[in-house]
Amino acid sequence: MMRGVARPARLALAAALLGVGGFAGAHESRPLYVEIDERSAELVEVRWRAPRSVPDFDVPEVLLPAACTAVGPATRVEDPGAHARRQLHRCEGGLVGGEIAVRYPVLNPSVATLVRLERSSGEVHTALLGPGENRWPVPARETRSRVAREYTALGTRHILEGADHLLFVACLILVARSWRKILVTITGFTIAHSITLALAALGWVRVPVPPVEAAIALSIVFVAREIARPARDTLTYRHPVSVSASFGLLHGLGFAAVLSEVGLPQIEIPVALFFFNLGVEIGQILFVVGLLAILALVRLGVRSSLARRGAGPPAAARLEPVAAYAAGSLAAFWTVERVASFWA
Repeated sequence: MMRGVARPARLALAAALLGVGGFAGAHESRPLYVEIDERSAELVEVRWRAPRSVPDFDVPEVLLPAACTAVGPATRVEDPGAHARRQLHRCEGGLVGGEIAVRYPVLNPSVATLVRLERSSGEVHTALLGPGENRWPVPARETRSRVAREYTALGTRHILEGADHLLFVACLILVARSWRKILVTITGFTIAHSITLALAALGWVRVPVPPVEAAIALSIVFVAREIARPARDTLTYRHPVSVSASFGLLHGLGFAAVLSEVGLPQIEIPVALFFFNLGVEIGQILFVVGLLAILALVRLGVRSSLARRGAGPPAAARLEPVAAYAAGSLAAFWTVERVASFWA
């Protein structure tokens, strides 16, 4: 009879002490650390360390998806600074699609959880779960085809949404004029921005983003000024590829800023860089083809209208300076706005 009363009493006392301990340790900065190591396609080792502020009787279990079977019981690991455990699991089909769960025998004493998953491929995922979170969905594997699709779409979307890059390309087309020069000029721009994109994305070149964005706007002002000038014998017109390649190095740093925000995958980094750049080129080609088609239609309409009115080519030639002033004014506004952001 006394034993039947004593056991609930001990549990109640433990829960009360744990509650007090949880309140006292509400500011515990050390998290529960869970490390999951895929040794092979199916064999997974789990190691976890709970801070000493967690009572021994409340050290949590780490539960893997239902497809995983424990090879043996969890074993203690000697660690003077924590309650450390390790356990092996065999997971048919791997971890993808499942959840990692943390279960405390009594309650979580306000301890966060840091999860680190290292796949057999070298791919690493980390997550920080708050005290109120006890489940973590295992992220999908980074496959080559998945990385290729995602980064191609990212590159295409970025260039088509990047008004400054598109405006610069439009100015290059007005400078190059002929189909051959347009092809050479755009190719020089592509090669140049591909170089700095790779260097910056891999961390080999580091340049602050705000000055780069301001300089990109200035590059548009420069090319727009060249278009607005009556002279057509400048270096820009004689060798447009030199201008496109020089400023292409600058624009590549702008493209890299997008990758720095999104991040490169843990694996297949060359694939991600290649297909992001491919996406940029796809978007750029779509823009160039569309713009050339529009310009051809406009020129055809203008010539037809001028022919009916008996006007000559000089009237049509005045359209380019108007376009140049419009592009330059917008780019000048962007320059001032971006420089002002240095001190915002």
